Amino acid sequence: MEKEFELIAKTFMGLEPVLAKELTQLGANNIQVGRRMVSFTGNQELMYRANFALHTAIKILKPIKHFKASSADDVYETVKQIDWSEYLDNDRTFAVDSVVFSEEFRHSKFVSYKVKDAIVDQFREKTGSRPNISVANPDLRLHIHIAEEHCTLCLDSSGESLHRRGYRQESVEAPLNEVLAAGMILMTGWQGDTDFIDPMCGSGTLLIEAALIARNMAPGLFRKEYAFEKWPDFDAELFDRIYNDDSQERDFPYHIYGYDIDPKAVNTARMNAKAAGLTDCITVEQQDFKDFTQPARKSILVTNPPYGERISTPDLLGTYKMIGERLKHQFMNNDAWILSYREECFEQIGLKPSIKIPVYNGSLECEFRKYQIFDGKLKEFRREGGSVKSDEEKRQMAEKHRFKKNRDFKQRITEQEENEEGDIRSFTFHRHDTEASRKPERRERRFERGERKTEWKEQREGRNRGGHEHFDRSGKGRPISKGRDFSKSKGFGKKKRFDDDED
Repeated sequence: MEKEFELIAKTFMGLEPVLAKELTQLGANNIQVGRRMVSFTGNQELMYRANFALHTAIKILKPIKHFKASSADDVYETVKQIDWSEYLDNDRTFAVDSVVFSEEFRHSKFVSYKVKDAIVDQFREKTGSRPNISVANPDLRLHIHIAEEHCTLCLDSSGESLHRRGYRQESVEAPLNEVLAAGMILMTGWQGDTDFIDPMCGSGTLLIEAALIARNMAPGLFRKEYAFEKWPDFDAELFDRIYNDDSQERDFPYHIYGYDIDPKAVNTARMNAKAAGLTDCITVEQQDFKDFTQPARKSILVTNPPYGERISTPDLLGTYKMIGERLKHQFMNNDAWILSYREECFEQIGLKPSIKIPVYNGSLECEFRKYQIFDGKLKEFRREGGSVKSDEEKRQMAEKHRFKKNRDFKQRITEQEENEEGDIRSFTFHRHDTEASRKPERRERRFERGERKTEWKEQREGRNRGGHEHFDRSGKGRPISKGRDFSKSKGFGKKKRFDDDED
């Protein structure tokens, strides 16, 4: 039996219970929920699967040393005592990332420098030469976290944040993070048992993440690489077996619908869905939410309307009032879930939520609210045996300290209204991850590992599960006995806490 070791999965605030459930289903042991992280134990195969299959993880870290340090010299001496020849040699590169929350260590970069110096000095003393630093594409990524005097040094097995799935070809303003989108869907309990609707779909993130969940497809299918692939003990055969195993995928007899008033967003969502090979179950159309009509069959609605933070709306409160009216009159006997930031916006919806879940969208403490839409008045609905809240929702809503006190909803919305003409300055423009904008070496690597990109898309769009040709991850088209029919698509100045991640 392969020996298990400690692992840490990082995530966003509010998604920890969802991530813990995913890890349980994956077969992890000794699961403990923390702040923006879940610790667990597992073997090498589980570490690979955690990176490849978890929908709500941002990073998978492998701790190699826990220690106490009261000064930078303590950090240096402890790190220098580790036998780094197990992980590095003079011909390989490395990088050090640090997160610090301590009165003694005030600068995370200084901590990174001390770790780097300790490793470099050890190699110099033993071999007369040293490995080099590579921030962009190192062979080994290290992560050190310091909370007061408690230090944890980890190997970063993921590399680039796991929210970067690889299917996003282009983006719109303020796109929803893929990990947050997946977490929202999993919090609803939806597993592909009804139609799915996002009437404000933007670049289609919720649509694509819903399709992956409905079909039980691993979000790592489209990713270019993981950091653990460069480790000395990397088991390529084991990872190929994990990558090519589609035995847990399932059919999805329903459909996913996305709508947006912006034609550019519609085109972007379609492009991203096509890149993921999911156009057979995702339909995107241009339509204003005010024209939304009752769906033909049972559906769930999940959406992320504008907050007035990064995207301005001429009549923000009017937009939310319209959302409430559409849901009340054109979404009867279905459930709607809405993520937003301002209490005033939620009030305009005019419906009673059955549950409010606090989650963070970037630095904003938002709420994810469920609305059970029924025909008629609430009293009549209850008299007929209907219930707005389940027992579990009542339990969650009864928990104390679920939300921060004295939240600044009213102050912020007043500031927004007073400065309506300056809204354009709050826009965040994102780099389009198009083929032309990628670095040449990334593009070349992509086609080295996946020359069959066009072919696998066509195969997935119309493949027959009963007997299709399989190809290995190299992209060279070598038939294998079992496997997937496509190769990988290439797709705050303050002190930080352990759980701070990029969006």
